[in-house]
Amino acid sequence: MKGKRTILATICVVSALALTAFIVQSCGIYSFTGTSIQPDVKTVTINYFEYKALKVNPSLSNQMTEALQDKFIKLTRLELVDMDGDLEIIGQITGYDVKATAITANEQAAQNRLTVNVKISFINRKYPEDNFDDKSFSAYADFDAMQSLDAVESTLCDEIVEQLCEDIFNATVANW
Repeated sequence: MKGKRTILATICVVSALALTAFIVQSCGIYSFTGTSIQPDVKTVTINYFEYKALKVNPSLSNQMTEALQDKFIKLTRLELVDMDGDLEIIGQITGYDVKATAITANEQAAQNRLTVNVKISFINRKYPEDNFDDKSFSAYADFDAMQSLDAVESTLCDEIVEQLCEDIFNATVANW
């Protein structure tokens, strides 16, 4: 008798969890990736990131644009379109700076920090109350001052772009 109750309880719990998952997923507003995209929003346009920083990194605009597009393709059901998407992201890289963050007793840099700043405008054509203009995002990565920026720049930019894309994604479709 006790074994039948345990099996029955397990079946009830599994059924309740499955039903809850089905209901949450089918409502279309929440997904398990953390997005809260309304069901009638179908497309997204992510414009090429304009480069406005004084210090030049010739590949960063392309890297930033492609990484954000990839994130939306992988984590949402939205179709990426070239223009007039239900959602549109317009971005520009406004800062690309290296500064010393740790100084030794000899007043020499022990550690440097590469910081990238971007500004984003977000347009939601279906729900304009979600729009925002010129929201700033910043991310950085530290590196040993004994290394040249040229030697570590690619790796640092990968880390920074990943963090910026996460922050932009959360601000636009995850409502965090």
